[in-house]
Amino acid sequence: MLGTALAAGGATAIVRAISGQSGPLTGAATEIPATVQTSQPQPATEPTAIPLAASQPLRIEIPVLNISAPVMRLGDDPGGSVQVPPLGNHNLTGWYDRSVMPGQAGTSVILGHVDTLTGTSVFFYIKTLTRGDTIKVVRADGSTAVFSVDGVQRVTKATFPAGEIYGNTRYPGLRLITCGGPFDTAARQYLDNIVVYSHLIS
Repeated sequence: MLGTALAAGGATAIVRAISGQSGPLTGAATEIPATVQTSQPQPATEPTAIPLAASQPLRIEIPVLNISAPVMRLGDDPGGSVQVPPLGNHNLTGWYDRSVMPGQAGTSVILGHVDTLTGTSVFFYIKTLTRGDTIKVVRADGSTAVFSVDGVQRVTKATFPAGEIYGNTRYPGLRLITCGGPFDTAARQYLDNIVVYSHLIS
């Protein structure tokens, strides 16, 4: 699931919460690798790829994680929060249409769930991405925007830095967002968001 600032749920954690089990909630989605930062990752060098023309994203591919998933369009829900993909489809991501299209100058945002009651979802392992890993976005015009990962950040939903994460960069950037970290049994949601930062390389 994705929570409130953005929203993504938890199979192990939610099952325990609903079943009334007590004690600390643990599981792979609550475990954050030591490589994940609390500060905003930056490119090692100034990105130089030429921005692409606007074209809607159709599919996201992350070769190192064996991810190949369709991309739907997302906006804001009636309460003003960012919409999230439906929970029923584990292999579905969503491009936030208040951000630029992937490959354009500025910051593009794609969201995906970490897991649900029935198992892991498409962005479960993005927290394991490291600098230099490749993300590809297949676009409606037949082109593919290729991004290089700068790093992964963990942010608290209660103090979600929207300006920092959604703010446009000087270069074509892409953020991937899901959930993780501690799980709140009362609210039945993760307390953190996991954000992957990347920049266009071709």
